[in-house]
Amino acid sequence: MSKGDKNLLTAAFILGLGLLGAIDGIVFHQLLQWHHMVLHPDIQLEIITDGIFTAAFSALLLWGGVKIFQDARQNELGSSWRIFIGGILIGGGTFNLVEGIVNHHILQVHRVRPAAENPMMYDISFLILGLILLVLGYTIKRQRKG
Repeated sequence: MSKGDKNLLTAAFILGLGLLGAIDGIVFHQLLQWHHMVLHPDIQLEIITDGIFTAAFSALLLWGGVKIFQDARQNELGSSWRIFIGGILIGGGTFNLVEGIVNHHILQVHRVRPAAENPMMYDISFLILGLILLVLGYTIKRQRKG
């Protein structure tokens, strides 16, 4: 893989982390209101932790965009859509797996849908989605041109 393709993959991975963070924050935290970053009786703490989460995924999106711009200015950016889309999916899948394993299972700061009849089903589905995105991303990235 050329340096340009590696740079593109790295930027796409960072964008994928930020994109899935944005989808998580917008869909699960704000629209569906299933959970907050930290489940706590104090709503102010829940809102503050959601704000920190929003700042983190926003920083990732900005970082990925800046990386693309910098690498393009130095003429060190690949142009493969396979690598770009694959990298985004790999980054998104990694977000789901890491966030799900760390926050839902190890730290147990929240569940995907704690008020559900079977909240573990939602937590496992979140991990399965992450795994699907990861495998799909690697598959797309590795496809040969043709």
